[in-house]
Amino acid sequence: MKKITFFYALLFLFLSHNVWAQTIVHSYAHSHNDYKQNKPLFLALENGFTSIEADVFVIHNKIVVSHIYPLFKKKKALEELYLKPLEQIVLSNQGRVYANDTHSVILLIDIKQNAVETYTQLKPLLEKYKAILTSVENGIVVKRAITVVLSGNKPIEILKRDSVRFCFIDQAFMSIKKDEKNEDVFPLASCKYNTILSWKGVGDVSFLEKEQLKQQVKLAHEQGKKVRLWASPENENVWKLLIECGVDLINTNKLNELNLFLTKIKSLQ
Repeated sequence: MKKITFFYALLFLFLSHNVWAQTIVHSYAHSHNDYKQNKPLFLALENGFTSIEADVFVIHNKIVVSHIYPLFKKKKALEELYLKPLEQIVLSNQGRVYANDTHSVILLIDIKQNAVETYTQLKPLLEKYKAILTSVENGIVVKRAITVVLSGNKPIEILKRDSVRFCFIDQAFMSIKKDEKNEDVFPLASCKYNTILSWKGVGDVSFLEKEQLKQQVKLAHEQGKKVRLWASPENENVWKLLIECGVDLINTNKLNELNLFLTKIKSLQ
């Protein structure tokens, strides 16, 4: 049994290194509720995504991935579904997720229940994988292959008190103010698409809405923060607008379609 397990481990490392060495990596691509895909994590990596989202609950002191509390469904652990395979991939690619790209891939963990309880359970789990995770060590950000960002119910104050930590917070996008200096806590800022835009991709977009988005994105970028709008309409016209306005991450459930769109855009540049 041990020989078979070892064989498959070697096969996995070989395939991940060789298949993804040729992947076109997309800095704009965010896999929304990635765990719902038929191949969680791996479909996103096959399509060159640099941001992946997982909703979590704490069940019997274990971090479990699910959109709603899984009373009857089989429980999938965050560690088994994401952290452990990511560690194997990073080790096989000499410290990177993609052999041909240096992006630190975002693992966005959306906390669905009590923020403090979840963070208390999450801290030792992330510590276990600290060799691959971007960290803050006494105010200094040390970039590594995976950057964990917490969303949903956010443990902001308790996280800020940690002198050494391996995760960050997703800031409310419209709360960003001028001259903030907190990217060591908030490297990413998000909001729902219709908070700013009502356009669905047909007809003309409102000039005022577009300018408001551009100005708020500019403010975020001045502070070193990436921007994501969630629940955006899933079509190419909207994706083009988001890129034009400087939005960093396109939120999608259509991984193959976004990959094709972004690949086409790159080929025209």
